Order: sequence, then structure tokens, then C-alpha cells
Amino acid sequence: MTGQTDLLIIGAGPFGLAMAAYAKAMKIDHVIVGKPMEFWRAHMPAGLILRSACDWHLDPFEIHTIVNYLQTQNLTPADVEPLSLKFYLGYVEWFQKQKQIEIRPALVERLDHDANGDRFRATLDDGTDLIANKVLLALGFRYFPNVPAELADILPAGRFAHTCDAVDIERFGGKRCLIIGGRQSAYEWAALLHEAGAAAVHVSHRQETPAFEASDWSWVGPMVAGMVENPGWFRNLPPEEKQDLVRRFWTEGRLKLEPWLGSRINHDTVRVWPKSQVVGCDALPAGDLDVTLDTGKKLVVDQIILATGYKVEMEKVPFLANGNILATLKTIEGYPVLDNHLQSSIPGLFFTSMAAARDFGPFFAFTVSVVAATKIIGLHIRKAVQATD
Repeated sequence: MTGQTDLLIIGAGPFGLAMAAYAKAMKIDHVIVGKPMEFWRAHMPAGLILRSACDWHLDPFEIHTIVNYLQTQNLTPADVEPLSLKFYLGYVEWFQKQKQIEIRPALVERLDHDANGDRFRATLDDGTDLIANKVLLALGFRYFPNVPAELADILPAGRFAHTCDAVDIERFGGKRCLIIGGRQSAYEWAALLHEAGAAAVHVSHRQETPAFEASDWSWVGPMVAGMVENPGWFRNLPPEEKQDLVRRFWTEGRLKLEPWLGSRINHDTVRVWPKSQVVGCDALPAGDLDVTLDTGKKLVVDQIILATGYKVEMEKVPFLANGNILATLKTIEGYPVLDNHLQSSIPGLFFTSMAAARDFGPFFAFTVSVVAATKIIGLHIRKAVQATD
């Protein structure tokens, strides 16, 4: 069976849902495929606390915001911040219901571009095909866990996992764990492991321990919102100004840890090894892992968790690798090259979320950019659809 649509949205996370809400309101024929908030549900631990606040909502029309969701429960932002994963998922479910977004619960197995007809064919795992005039890839983080080669080469297979695959925290009760990484996720996993009864939690990272102090995101929201009128603003900055902006963003996001984490890791079972890196790891006959740090320190643990972030590499997206997209998609450092409408080198193929971070700034890897990204893409597609009516 084959269906047709003007716009196919691949991915039902925050960026995909916001685009579906926009398309529905603007009467753009569309289909959104995927499992709602799958990455958030399957690859984040239940006790996770988000770094975002109530102003990072999903509605491009400013109607079904997090604040309005709170009002339905007689709550205020002060009652729920910092936001828990559970709360945020509740908001997204409410948003989907209010916007009457119908998601096709299928996964794309292959995506092809018909260069002659300028259309796309998506082969779905439910045995059907979809022909689309335009496609938005709202991929999020799902395909991009970063496992540094230097670690993969020395760590025993099956004895380490990326944080996105180490979310069943309770199974680490009584275990000795080593977390490699020094940012928010590393320290939050350390807190969660301790609270789950881990026998010992070690945290090793190359830099000094980040400061436990509140990040200042007040300047990010207005800046991102302004990109709707001037979407090329970031990409057109002089190199030095662009580097300064990226540095400022990462100072808030990577060189600071949320204050509420400090007390949660201040325990004898949690040990931090700053300015260190793993240079050796041997599996002992008893099943222990004998880890050597470059400082000479030896650690004996049961499990290693990599809090090494994410890295965009388009060839890691299975349905792109299975089709003909990668043969003509222009990329730089793994990222798709995008124009001012978040459109790739293949006309009609758009990217949002983390895949847009190189051309639109690091803030596009965070939900603070959901509304702006949706408007930038939506306005362009709306004009294109109207021109063909």
C-alpha cells in the first residue's frame, strides 16, 4: 500500500510534535511517524531532572504552553521547577491531546529521493510506503551516542554502556560503577546510582570539576526567538563572534552543574577523579574490571558508563544509509549543510533539532529552539504549499 502527503515528519519527539501542531493548524497535509517521545521514555532514567524551565515549551502559537498546562492543575512554575522527566512527559501528552496530533506508530526503514520527480518515498516497517513532497527529519539524539574510539579500543566489549543505554538504574544496586565524563549527565547519573544503592560510584574526567551553580539561560530564549525573523543570523556571524557565542553557551551548559546536584553526590560512596582519563582496562578472572587512570590510580569496578555525549553523523541514521539520500546529501563534519529555512542540499528535505546545531547554533540541540525551528520551517513550507494550490 502506498499513501501520499505534502509533508512527512519523521520523529515524534518535541521537534516533530511541534511541527505537526503547526502543520495541522495551517492545514498543511502531513503525516507524522514514530513512537511518541520514544527516546525520552526509553533512553532516559525515570528519576532524571531536566535543565530546562517552564518557558521551554512546544507551542509555536503560545497557547498550549507549560505554564498553561500548570494552570489546569492549579500549579505555578515554582511548584515544579526544576522539571522532572515525569512532569515533562505529562506536559507533552497533554500538548499532543490538545493539538489533536495523530501519530502513525511506524518506523521508517528506508528513505529515497526521486531526483526527477522531486519527491520522497519512505518505506515503513508496517509494510506500507509514503510518497511525500517534503520531509522533515526530527531525529533528536537517538542515532548519535558518542563512544570515543580511544575508549572503545581499550574497554572490554559488553562491559560498558553509554548513558542512553544505562537507564535502568536499579539494576546497578550493589555494583561498583565508573562513569567517564564530567558534565551534567555524568554527575546526575552518579547521583542516581548512589540513590539506587550502588556500592561505589567513581567519576573520571579530563577537566576540573565544574562548578555547582545555577546556569543563566535568560539571554538564550530571546536570541533564539529572534532567529525566526533572521534565521541566518548565527551562520553569518564572523568566526570570532561565533566562537565567543558558542563558548558562552557551553560555559553555562557544560562548565556548570545544577546546584541541586551537589548534595546528592556528597557521599562517601561517590568519588570524583578530575583531570584524569582511562588508559587501561582489564577484565579479571572473577569478573571485575581493573581500570587504570593516567594519574596512576587503579579502580576495580563492575560496570563502566560513558557520559560522553552525542555526535551527529548522518551515516549512522539507518533509513538514510538504506536509501539513496546519503549519496547526494551535502554534509560537513557529519552535519547536514542547511540553508536559512533549515533545508538541506536536497530540496524539500529539512532537518531540525541536534542535526541543525552546526548551522544554527548549539542551542538548536535543546528544546529552547523548538518553537523557533518550527516557525522557520513551517513558514517556508506553508508558502511553498500555497504556491502550488
